Amino acid sequence: MAETATRASVCMATYRGAAFVGEQIESILDQLGDGDELVVVDDASPDETVDVVSRYAADPRVRLERNPHNLGYVRTFEKALRLARGDYLFLADQDDVWLEGRLDAMLEALDRTAVVSTSVAVLGDPSPEPRYRLRHSDSRRHLANVFAVLVGYRQYTGCAMAFRRDIFESVMPIPGFVYESHDLWLALVANTHRENTHLEKPSVARRLHDANQTPLGWRGPWAIVRARWMKLKCLAVALRRRRSYVARRPQSSLRATDQ
Repeated sequence: MAETATRASVCMATYRGAAFVGEQIESILDQLGDGDELVVVDDASPDETVDVVSRYAADPRVRLERNPHNLGYVRTFEKALRLARGDYLFLADQDDVWLEGRLDAMLEALDRTAVVSTSVAVLGDPSPEPRYRLRHSDSRRHLANVFAVLVGYRQYTGCAMAFRRDIFESVMPIPGFVYESHDLWLALVANTHRENTHLEKPSVARRLHDANQTPLGWRGPWAIVRARWMKLKCLAVALRRRRSYVARRPQSSLRATDQ
């Protein structure tokens, strides 16, 4: 009997996430269909994270893998993406909550472009406006978006991003020099490839706490310089991969994207 095709793969990296990962998994499974999957790769957590995730193992949509030793969140997300079988690949952090309608809205956007990014709300924030906002009108301002990523003022966040399988060879492998901000790498691929859509409505509520893997405070000057250099190298790699991507794409599809 032929194996049923997987529509959407949600890729999650976990580490010391026992306190919140259960709530996040439930918010994801509520939106997944029978032909979808949740791929969780645990990065050698020393707490009860694996035990919590294992409680959901009876659901055939949940797949759990464990790193034998700690690889860091970038490489763990990369491993989850490699294990994914879906035509549409979603990134998910361990401690957030998916908002109602996220999956359907992002799948609809992925019919237009190969990458979609949304605004992000914050759990418990009394403001009706998203804390991390992307404007739909900026979707096709590709050069401006690249500049904004390099400078650091465009709010792309991995927990609110997804991409199609046909751009997988441009996204993967994540360059070996990328030690953080895999989301900005994906944003550079999206914009250099002219395959970028922003959704202004938040698709996820982010939980801010002291154990967030993404730094929340100000960084020192050396850390800023190091991060800028990394992003410049990412841009160079994304531009090289764009050439191969364009060669693979039908010309009719390319024209539709550039309109």
